[in-house]
Amino acid sequence: VQLQASGGGLVQPGGSLRLSCAASVRTFSNYCMGWFRQAPGKEREFVAGINWNGDTNYADSVKGRFTISRDNPKKMVYLQMNSLKAEDTAVYYCAGEWNFRTTVIVTPGEYSYWGQGTLVTVSS
Repeated sequence: VQLQASGGGLVQPGGSLRLSCAASVRTFSNYCMGWFRQAPGKEREFVAGINWNGDTNYADSVKGRFTISRDNPKKMVYLQMNSLKAEDTAVYYCAGEWNFRTTVIVTPGEYSYWGQGTLVTVSS
């Protein structure tokens, strides 16, 4: 399984970005997909996740601003980020785990597959 994240960049506070993650896996629809981020000097933290059945979960810090979605035929997962703040600056990683649980996985250690990360910088 390979995951390729893209879409990061420099954006002003209040702006928007859309991250994409392309998966090379046969049964993408069976995977729980998540987005995590890691800022300098901080631990990797959960941002958003979407389960095999479309259920989603968000960190409190991004609720109402970020939206995770998936396109199973294209084997893609997206993170639409609006109203970006300086504290959203981090390297963003997509992650995947074959999972049929009813709850979205939020713990980094429970994901087996990770993308390479894409840098998001929110600054004026």
